[in-house]
Amino acid sequence: MALELREGGGLDRQAAGLGDSAYQEMKERLIRGVYKPGYKMTVRAVAEDLGISSTPARDAINRLISDGALVYAGPKTVIVPVLNESDLKEITSIRIALEGLACELAAQHGTEQDFETLRKFQKEINVALDGKDYQRVLRHNKEFHFLIYRMAGLPHLVSMIEGLWLRVGPSLYNLYPEFAEEKYGVRNHEMAMEALAERDGAALRAAFESDIRDGYRSLRRAARENSLA
Repeated sequence: MALELREGGGLDRQAAGLGDSAYQEMKERLIRGVYKPGYKMTVRAVAEDLGISSTPARDAINRLISDGALVYAGPKTVIVPVLNESDLKEITSIRIALEGLACELAAQHGTEQDFETLRKFQKEINVALDGKDYQRVLRHNKEFHFLIYRMAGLPHLVSMIEGLWLRVGPSLYNLYPEFAEEKYGVRNHEMAMEALAERDGAALRAAFESDIRDGYRSLRRAARENSLA
């Protein structure tokens, strides 16, 4: 979307800033699964939800369409895409490669403060699971994963991983309640923290690959059920 020009040729920095803020907030919400697959996204709803005008809201939606995080379901209808089994398989394969690499590198760089923060996130996840507050689970799960990925010290790698989560994030809500009942994620996170404390990159990678694969199996099952509905 073209930026408006002020008198004298200057860019409308305030409008651009609001658009970027709206984009970042919407992006974060999609990654955390706040918006479920099939959710209809309108400029008015986004503007009201974020407390902004229609221009930055429209800018954020257009950027998310370019990212593939939102798609047109009609001439004027934008929705959060519903991933099919093929989409999930491709995204999962790439996630295993990129997130596994990040884990191997991260294992050598964590600090005691990082470990304490991870334990705090996991405690929040456990409490939220017990309370069946799955939005809260997804928020802290994202924080847990990305804290470890950032430890790798490779911002471009983290950006690529973020792009994958932007695509799969809305579908993660379909993990529950099964993931909560079986405690798949809890066990994988516990193994990850043990591996990180031991500086064992291979074990950390294995724990996260297991987490991704466990999630994929549940999401694949949900995708098959949706295709038959």
